[in-house]
Amino acid sequence: MEKTGVEPGTPLAAIYAMARCFYNWTFIPYAMYSLCGLIVAYMYFNRKKALSVTATLIPLFGDKVTKGLWRGVIDTLALLAIALGLASSLGAGLALVGSGIETTYGIQQGPLLWLVLTAVITATYTLSALKGLDKGIRWLANLNAKVFYILLLALIIIGPTLYILRTSTAGLAYWLQNFWGWGLDPIDLGGEALVMWWTLYDWAIWIAYAPLMGIFLAVISYGRTIREFMIVNWILPSVFGIVWFGIWGGTALHWQQQGVVNLVDTIKNSGAVAGLWAFLDHLPLGAVIIPIVMATLVLSFSTAADSMTRTIASLCTLSITHDQEPASWLKLLWALSIGIIAFVMVAYAGGAQGVDGVKYLAAAGGCAVLFIFVLQVASAIKMFFIDKVKD
Repeated sequence: MEKTGVEPGTPLAAIYAMARCFYNWTFIPYAMYSLCGLIVAYMYFNRKKALSVTATLIPLFGDKVTKGLWRGVIDTLALLAIALGLASSLGAGLALVGSGIETTYGIQQGPLLWLVLTAVITATYTLSALKGLDKGIRWLANLNAKVFYILLLALIIIGPTLYILRTSTAGLAYWLQNFWGWGLDPIDLGGEALVMWWTLYDWAIWIAYAPLMGIFLAVISYGRTIREFMIVNWILPSVFGIVWFGIWGGTALHWQQQGVVNLVDTIKNSGAVAGLWAFLDHLPLGAVIIPIVMATLVLSFSTAADSMTRTIASLCTLSITHDQEPASWLKLLWALSIGIIAFVMVAYAGGAQGVDGVKYLAAAGGCAVLFIFVLQVASAIKMFFIDKVKD
């Protein structure tokens, strides 16, 4: 393992893998969403400013930032970033589900299959977005959460419980021990391949989502205190991420070490997206669980896409309030645009594995909005600490 000092295939390698999952997917990325959501909510509900990305920069630049050219540039960049981020996520989902269908049912994946999947997923999140926050988005999110709980329960029953507890605990400790090293000197300690193609790719998508996800979190958090907001949007999702990776990742690591399934060879020979299906194929009742996982992937993307489609349409609407729905034609326009971009990138820039093109797309979205995100962080620090604004 390049530059990590960890020997592949050893127990330490399993702990290292678990720690990197916690590092990439829990407290750090959810902090991005929570910070953006907190400052949007505070500026809108407490300061009575506009429900927009530019309003979050008022503590730094004053009200002038919400007028004229600056507002147009900042909001447009945020819109483009989230559109690219959503298209990237959908593209990765198309490749993953397509790989599962090919592996499980023998249907060759290619542009035709990806087109059908794009149509199904796009129709799902479009209908949800058109139904609005209460009748569509909330219902779909609740359904998705219940399916995730069922999958967790299944692995708790099937998986190696003691190994999961040991590896998760050790992985958490290893992550905390290396927190600052990985964060401040990532390539030398993590290896260029790992950092460039996984950590930066993952976080590019999170950053691309963050400014507009902040608006959505603000809208659904009316009436909450800052403490409640941070618990619900930062602490609890991060803890769930640790539990999820601990149970599912721990089971996969144990099976790899015990020789139940050779995921390393599968990924080397068939690509990263094939690893999931090789793992699921070895589960008891795999024939039942695999379709459920495919449906969960569709639901997961739809849950993110319907909320972001609504938020994008809201940002394109002047003087909209948090309890108003944007025009249906705007939701439809953005929903279809995201689906088309994702299909084109997977079909013509991603290849059989369907990941290279969408990774470049995600990086483009993250880079486009990075400077806005940095300014939002600075604005929050100034407002909540320097200016001593209190809850």
